[in-house]
Amino acid sequence: MCGPVKTLDVLECCTPLAGSSLSDAEARELERLFRVLADRHRLKILNLLMRAEGEPVCVCEFTPTLGLAQPTVSYHLKQLTGAGLLERERRGTFAYYSLKPGALERLSALVDTTSLAGAAHVR
Repeated sequence: MCGPVKTLDVLECCTPLAGSSLSDAEARELERLFRVLADRHRLKILNLLMRAEGEPVCVCEFTPTLGLAQPTVSYHLKQLTGAGLLERERRGTFAYYSLKPGALERLSALVDTTSLAGAAHVR
């Protein structure tokens, strides 16, 4: 027969967690953005737009570069625009896309908040 089970006092083995510096609203925003960014084609689109240095890029330019059909490219652009990362400008029959000013900075600030919260737990 076994003796009583020995349990460790939580305070003896674990460092208490610091409070999260990420609010519920910020966590929801990050979750939404990461869902949109969790696609290699969308990441490539963001990279192409960053390399365009603020110049709007026609939807037709993404198709050969990404090797995707135009409707698929449009779908990905719509997702990124809906997440508030891109701006869309209509020029005749074509749509041009650019990074929304401040969008990547906002994402970076949210991630920094998360990193700072995580860094408080590392000792």
